[in-house]
Amino acid sequence: MTAAFVAAGLGIIPGIARAADPVPAAAGVAEAIAKASTSEGFHSPADRTVRTTLPTAAAAGGKTMANAKPAAAAAATEQAALDAGANPALAVDVSGTSYTAHGIELTALITSADFTLDIVIDWGDGKTDTATARGNHELHQSHTYDKSGEYQVQVKVTDTANAVQAANGGAFLTPGADFTPHTPTRLLDTRNGTGAALGKVPGQGSTRVKVAGNASVPAGVTAVALNVTVTETVDSGHVTVWPGAGHERPNTSNLNYTAGRSVPNMVIVPVGEDGYVELFNGGWQPVDLIADVTGYFTRASANGYTSTTPARFVDTRDGIGAARGKLAARSALTTRIGGLQGVPQNIKAVALNVTVTEPEGPGHMTAFSGTGPVPTASNLNFVPGQTVANAVIVPVAADGTIKIFNGAWSPTHVVVDVVGYYSPDSKAAFLPFAPFRTLDTRQEAYGWPGGRFRAREYITQGFTPEAATGVEAYVLNATVTETRGTGFLSVAPSPYALPAAGEPAAPAGPRPVSSTLNWTTGDTVPNLVQASDGDHGVITFWNQGHEDADLVLDVFGVYQTK
Repeated sequence: MTAAFVAAGLGIIPGIARAADPVPAAAGVAEAIAKASTSEGFHSPADRTVRTTLPTAAAAGGKTMANAKPAAAAAATEQAALDAGANPALAVDVSGTSYTAHGIELTALITSADFTLDIVIDWGDGKTDTATARGNHELHQSHTYDKSGEYQVQVKVTDTANAVQAANGGAFLTPGADFTPHTPTRLLDTRNGTGAALGKVPGQGSTRVKVAGNASVPAGVTAVALNVTVTETVDSGHVTVWPGAGHERPNTSNLNYTAGRSVPNMVIVPVGEDGYVELFNGGWQPVDLIADVTGYFTRASANGYTSTTPARFVDTRDGIGAARGKLAARSALTTRIGGLQGVPQNIKAVALNVTVTEPEGPGHMTAFSGTGPVPTASNLNFVPGQTVANAVIVPVAADGTIKIFNGAWSPTHVVVDVVGYYSPDSKAAFLPFAPFRTLDTRQEAYGWPGGRFRAREYITQGFTPEAATGVEAYVLNATVTETRGTGFLSVAPSPYALPAAGEPAAPAGPRPVSSTLNWTTGDTVPNLVQASDGDHGVITFWNQGHEDADLVLDVFGVYQTK
């Protein structure tokens, strides 16, 4: 399978779009999905086959063994038939693996004398498939589970003529995992020794935080949603979050910071085998790190993910979803998400992009369920006059509402865009993989010849159909850097397919009104993006500013329905 994530072109608005020939990225999403999803499976060799005689096996005179003799004699006869070798070679070797979040590819190697065989595959979810064969046979069958979990798979091979049956199988774990929302809870704060030793994380150093078994997060967690904040910074740098022990630290970043700024970002990261994740300070000076859990992923059937085209649910500047006017100091607004703009009522959590703009003083913002007290955790931090955005995953109350709390002592405007939701009816499971960089407009090594991310223009990124099979959304980290003015980034699926190599880029489609991240002159700003690639496998990234910038994209995983 070839590398699949490609740069498709740069669009110029207004005017005629210019496109680059699609070039494979240094590492493809197709390979990443295949590697991640094939890490789970089972193999039960033929010597584990359980052979039994059929209770209704035909006996001489047309009577069944059970009818012809007393029970004890019948059992002895059945065992004698096995010992005597009624199709003595009958056995089955069973293995199951996967190439997707919910799918299993089963191989059954059947050894048998030349007799007709009836085969039943029990997938462990209440569904079965049947087949017939004769003699030695190699059977390949695929199946897609509706939800994540562990399933007991069994293959039964019946030789009716010789009254014998062979069965074998194993436990299959789906590679994908479902989401459970968690009340925002602090797991790490180096300022006061929560979850780690008291004191700043040194430059080029790291700290570990326990996730599994901590703050009611279960031991079987596969990945976790964290809001990570860096603060008390005296220089520039970046932070990388990864599973830690047993895993190599990736050459990607989750958030970037400059001196004197507190910078948050949402992180979805696999949890290490020891139950920890690790946070690396990529700067040269010490910093404080904070991590708040907002949800986790397990193979216990819970909530799948459904992506939506980014939609604005709250804008206090215009009175959308809340009263018009700034949100007062130390107060919260309540807004309904479930049941509006195509979002169903029974959702358990929602993926948002929350933006604070025109704040009159420093402070923080917290998003939480529409019921319950304000958590101590925060989702984003700001200073006077700053426009700052952050991705948020927040539990939703039974009535479909969430709350946004302004933790500052001064008023500010708030903007909320919905990008997806989690519900029991949603099918897509999260499949994390080793992060890799797929675009950096500062370097041509990523297949991007277009130069800087030009003002009021867009960049399209495409996925081949092979890589995109069953993909509901991609989990990315977008970073804008080398900025020369103010602006914001919008991310949305493209309504058009990728052009062929050498052809002009497709039209841009409608310019989005939603924002993913905001910047000012000289900023380096990251944000998590959970983006659908729409019907054509294409995501468009818009520079909504009036000055050029650079764009960096790192891929962390996918939500997949198959």
